[in-house]
Amino acid sequence: MSVPLVCWNCGAALDAVPQPISRHEHCQKCFEALHCCRLCRYYEEASSVQCTEDRAEPPTNKENANFCEWFSPRGGAHAGSSAEDAQADARAKLDALFGGSDE
Repeated sequence: MSVPLVCWNCGAALDAVPQPISRHEHCQKCFEALHCCRLCRYYEEASSVQCTEDRAEPPTNKENANFCEWFSPRGGAHAGSSAEDAQADARAKLDALFGGSDE
């Protein structure tokens, strides 16, 4: 079972977007560019240049449309609130360890 293709920014389904995704395609819901690093299967936040494709020359802004010939959209690119959840979880663990904050 494959993961559905969704907008990297808002999580809207991209079923109606023609494939391959053109550099000029934008999300119908949030209007963010779709042919960008954030929707690519080679995008990796933890990597130093945030691109795991050795042959690519990644642009500085990962959210702008680009001409990368290695672009390949990945399903499940929307991060959602996972970063916020991780931060809240880390804060809860620190509060449990050190007795909470004085705020």
